[in-house]
Parts: sequence; structure tokens; C-alpha cells
Amino acid sequence: MPTDIIMPQMGESIVEGTITKWLKKPGDKVQRDEPLFEISTDKVDAEIPAPASGVLQEIKVTEGTTVNVNTVVGTIAVDGEAAAAPAKPAAPAPEKPAAAKTEEKKVEEKKAAPAPPVAAPAPAAPSNEEDEEARSSPLVRKIAREHGISLSRVSGTGLGGRITKQDITSFIESQASQPTRVATDAFVRPAERSEAPTPLPVPRPAAPAPYPGDLVPLTNMRKIIAQRMIESRRTSAHVHCMYEVDFTRIVNLRNKHKAGFEQRHGARLTFMPFFVRAAVMALQQWPIINASLEGDNIRYHRNINMGIAVALDWGLIVPVLKNAGDLNFLGLQRGITDLGERARTKKLKPDDVEGSTFTVTNPGQFGAVFGLPIINQPNSAIMGVGGITKQPMVITDKDGSDSIAIRSVVHLTLGYDHRLIDGAVADQFMALVKKNLETWSEEVG
Repeated sequence: MPTDIIMPQMGESIVEGTITKWLKKPGDKVQRDEPLFEISTDKVDAEIPAPASGVLQEIKVTEGTTVNVNTVVGTIAVDGEAAAAPAKPAAPAPEKPAAAKTEEKKVEEKKAAPAPPVAAPAPAAPSNEEDEEARSSPLVRKIAREHGISLSRVSGTGLGGRITKQDITSFIESQASQPTRVATDAFVRPAERSEAPTPLPVPRPAAPAPYPGDLVPLTNMRKIIAQRMIESRRTSAHVHCMYEVDFTRIVNLRNKHKAGFEQRHGARLTFMPFFVRAAVMALQQWPIINASLEGDNIRYHRNINMGIAVALDWGLIVPVLKNAGDLNFLGLQRGITDLGERARTKKLKPDDVEGSTFTVTNPGQFGAVFGLPIINQPNSAIMGVGGITKQPMVITDKDGSDSIAIRSVVHLTLGYDHRLIDGAVADQFMALVKKNLETWSEEVG
């Protein structure tokens, strides 16, 4: 019997998921635990592995469709079964009379006879096979048939490269505006010549770049991000403060140890664990920054669960480094690297993005001087890390003499919920983060 492919439940609170991409097509061989399709939920985007080895027999839920958990979305034929369900054997057709065979042969020969040459051959009508391969709706396929257009020539702007009605009508308009080319035109592609065989469908890119003026639906992740950001703005009384930090000591320390660090531990030495460690030490002194509002009560969290914002090509996600206060510097670096890699390869689990108590985001990696981030609910604060730049600064030595020197500088911002955190507390917390960075003395491993 075929093995059912089930929409998994990626967490207790998750009741549905959207299939964003099938990584295999019917007839393809699959191995157990090999990535089979991608889903998007209100928690994570993830690759779902094949439940068994065999051949992908049927896809029952197409890309872009949202279904409840435990829904059968496809089947895998195993133990040597055929990729497609075998049809019931039909009764053998009766032998045709000789006269009928002769007449049938004449009809076939007539069909095979070459058509007389014409100046401009009409485009070949698309085959049903092409229509099935193209991601499109019945309406789009109907329009394509009426105009004699192969959907393999139309780029889709919908989810997962799906061809929309606007895509097919725009293609028709663009073709109508082009001059008709004769069959001898050297620039006519083989697929456009009536005597050439129909090419196999070419896989489309997952998300073609939209053109100015296009109306593109939000992805599932973008919808969730939009909802969360609006909810956070409506929930928390956002206030921000910014601190300038002399980051020279950290920059020099990293430059000195990064080669040896990677050789010893097999991990790159980045700046992020320095910021996280400095924040953890300050949160231990100011637990109100690590707390959350629950109605008319304050929840003081036992652990520091550090949310690390990760920018993806398709959105933003905040995986959580659990019990960050119990980790040394090496543990922080390894944990941050692991979360980032799994976020980018869609390997995160729902538990990896739940339970944060404080968040760090890094807009400076793209060149921003500083950012004013929105609080990641139900946190009460979020720290933004700006870009690291060299600037002239006034330096006061131990004797009180001033001089101007070139220093590495970073600007840190704290977005906090003024319902819970007073400005004086936020400033004292950030002053401690600044001090922890400027006077860093901890070994980096």
C-alpha cells in the first residue's frame, strides 16, 4: 500500500500549514528523510522530510494551498509499486475487420502528411501535459488554449511561480504588440517553429522578480510579520534610547583571536556573541528588562532566553538561544551560528522560535548607523546593533589629558515598553551594556 504524506503539526498551537514548494514531482524517486516539500506556518518555515523511501506517486495538495494539520498531501509508492496507481486492465478489444484496418491506415497516413508551407505558421497549441506541468488555474489554461499559447513560455508572478490571470493577459498583450515573424526568420526560437517538437517544460524560478506596477500577494511569512508588528505597536508604549560605544577593544580582540578561534573550535568568531554576552550580564543586574507584562502582573523570567533576529531572503525570523545566561562565550558563539544556519536552511523547529525574553537585532550589518526596532512580543525590550565605523573621538587618559584618536564606534539602541520600564532604568541598563563592551576582559576561548 502507498505511504501517505501528512501535513505535520509543527507545535501544539499550530493547526494549519501552507505548502510553499514541492521539492519533487510525481514519478521522482525519494529516500526516507530526504527533504520532500516546504511549508510555512505562523511559527516557522520548514522543509518536511519524506516518511518513506520509494517513488512520489501523487501530489494531492498543490503549492500555495493551506490545509489543516494531519491532512494527506500526497502519497509515496513503496516496495516496488508503480509511481502511478495501476489502472484496472481493460477487456481486450475485438479484432478489427481487414477493411476497417485498411481504412484506419489511410486516415493515419493522411494525418502524417506534411502540411503545405505558409509564410507565418500559427503557434502550436499547448499540450495537456504542458498545462499540467505549469502552475496555473483552469481559467488561465482556458485563456491559453483560446489564444494558442504554451504556458511554458509564460513567467508566473504568483506564489511559487504560479501563473496568474494577469500574467497570461499581459503576455498576450505583449505578443500582440510584436511584429509577426516569418518561418525563415533566423531569430525564431525552435520552440516557435511548427515543425519542431515541443520542448520539455523548463522548471521556473520559485519567485520571479516582479515588475513595477505588478500586484503580488503577500507570502504567508510576510502576512505574519505584518500582523505581529502591528500588534506590537498597539500593545507596547514604545520608547527608544541610543548609546555610542567605543568598540575598539573588541575589534582588536577579535582581529587578534579570530584565526586561532576558528582553528580550535571550527566556528567563525563574530561580533554578535560580544553584544549578547554584554546584554546578558546587564540583564542579570536589571531583571525588569527581562520581564514581561501579563495583564496587571509582571512576569519575572527565571532564564534569559535571547532572541536573535535573522534576516532571510524571504522575511525575518527570531530564533531563540535558550538559557543564554548559563552559556560561556564559546557556547554563545556556537549557539548563535547554529540558529542562523538552521534559519537560513529552514531547519528550525517551533520550539526554536518560542520563549524569548529579550531580543537582539543587527541592522548594522547592512550599513545602518543605528535602528529603532519594534519590540518582539511578549518581550519588554529589544536591543538594536548599529554599524561599526571608525570615527575621531576625544580620549581622556588616566592623568586627565585629552587627545583625539581614531576609534571603532558602534551605536546601540534599546526599544522598551514604557508601561513596564522607566526611562531611568533603561538608561542604566544600557550604560552597563556600554561599560561591559568598553572594558571587556573575558576570555573568548
